[in-house]
Amino acid sequence: MAPEDVLARTPNVLSRDQQESYFANGYLLIEQAIDKTILEKLQAATARAINASRTVSKSDATWDLETGHTPDEPKLRRLTSPNDYDDTYWEYASSPSISRILTDLIGPNIKFHHSKLNFKWSGGGEEVKWHQDIGFWPHTNFTPCTVGLYLEDCTDDQGPLGVIAQSNQGPLFDQYDEDGEWIGCLSDNDVGRLDLSKETYLPGPAGAVTIHNCRTVHGSKKNQSERPRPLLLNAYAAADAMPYTFNPAASSKYDQHVICGNPARWARHDAGTCLIPPDWSGGYTSIFALQQEED
Repeated sequence: MAPEDVLARTPNVLSRDQQESYFANGYLLIEQAIDKTILEKLQAATARAINASRTVSKSDATWDLETGHTPDEPKLRRLTSPNDYDDTYWEYASSPSISRILTDLIGPNIKFHHSKLNFKWSGGGEEVKWHQDIGFWPHTNFTPCTVGLYLEDCTDDQGPLGVIAQSNQGPLFDQYDEDGEWIGCLSDNDVGRLDLSKETYLPGPAGAVTIHNCRTVHGSKKNQSERPRPLLLNAYAAADAMPYTFNPAASSKYDQHVICGNPARWARHDAGTCLIPPDWSGGYTSIFALQQEED
């Protein structure tokens, strides 16, 4: 649904002010968004995953390891497709507590796109440079959004999600470099075009949810604290938003799964152009590897 159509409906759980703020600024932070029992189950699943990573020595399709990862001292950047790794994550991602929020932002018919768990480990966990998600996975309209969940308390020094407010209403940026190589972030020149007075960071307690639109310029700083910052991320779209390109996480059994409402019979197209990324069908590493220019 277009924003004006969403606003014509009576909201389920969000206030009208929250809806209008999301459409105007491109993001929301909602504290105490999920039940404590669900949060505790997710924390336990994540502890199991960290323990399992002790047997992993190199990054692969499931694990993205930071430099210095060892069996005795795990250091993770990402667990890819956690919904496929442990059913606990999918139980949360497909739950009514999430779909009710999304219904107030993108309409009653909602489908899943992909998931990831970004850890941003303690002691300098890597930054994520300014970028826009829609360039990684373009759709016919701009309803796609990403729902983040802080699994532990996240403070300013842990590298919380940062956004450029109102950038969802601005241009779509090229995320290729001058040589035509995909770098997955804005160039220095384009960063200079951003209104950095609207740079906003979103720390929050465990159980807080962040939501950002696919056009919103966002990133995060290094984690300078002594604690990891696990942020569980799930991307969704309105059912009538059709992907143009191969889904980097297409190996997920939940790709395009309708979590609420009905599948679309017609695609809805928003006006304007949209960046097309490289062909991911041959494999995809992570935004960390791309932005850090790893082989």
